[in-house]
Amino acid sequence: MVKKKDLKKDKTEEGIVAFEEVLSKTEKFIENNQKILTIIVSAIIIVVIAYFGYNKFYLTPLEKEAKSQIFMAETYYQNNSIDKALYGDGNYLGFIDIIDEYGPTKSASLANYYAGICFMKKGKFKTAIKHLKKFKGDDKMVSSMAIGVIGDAYIELSEPEKAVNYYLQAANNHVNDFLTPVFLIKAGWAYEELGEYDKALRNYKRIKEEFSKSYESRDIERYIVRAENKSNSN
Repeated sequence: MVKKKDLKKDKTEEGIVAFEEVLSKTEKFIENNQKILTIIVSAIIIVVIAYFGYNKFYLTPLEKEAKSQIFMAETYYQNNSIDKALYGDGNYLGFIDIIDEYGPTKSASLANYYAGICFMKKGKFKTAIKHLKKFKGDDKMVSSMAIGVIGDAYIELSEPEKAVNYYLQAANNHVNDFLTPVFLIKAGWAYEELGEYDKALRNYKRIKEEFSKSYESRDIERYIVRAENKSNSN
């Protein structure tokens, strides 16, 4: 009769043998492919060093410089000096220059946002869309605004079917009592323009139910009744 102790010993020995076989195969693989593995490891090390070097010695100083350059353009923007904000004043760079010269930086991305708003004010809606789509920001409120303004631009271009998608994205990008009802009501108007009154009604009712304290909720009952009447008449 085989004792449990002997069985345990046999299983342990089998495990050791199996591990040694795996180890042996691994060693053979390394020996046979040593040159390729050395190249791969070296390439990984080079990529890692290049990445950290790029960030430390190029991107970080560039970002610092871009932040100092964008200040005056922001000042012109706040003072509603749109052309100087966009193109500079001869001494300081405008948003367009910052985008061109500091492309990979966060400041250049922010400059795209500002440029998009400026071109909206100038009535250049396609150019505004181009810049706003390039904006990538961590601030959810600002990113929601950028998405929503793209919707506004498409409305100005008489493309409500595109506008409504951006309004809904903006409304749901960062749900809050301030911006979400703004873009929901705009989405409702765009749906009405498209003749999709049921979808418009859905947005209006969401404002009434979820954002009853918002500015947009004050007249929302009127829009609900209008959308219901138009929906029933179809």
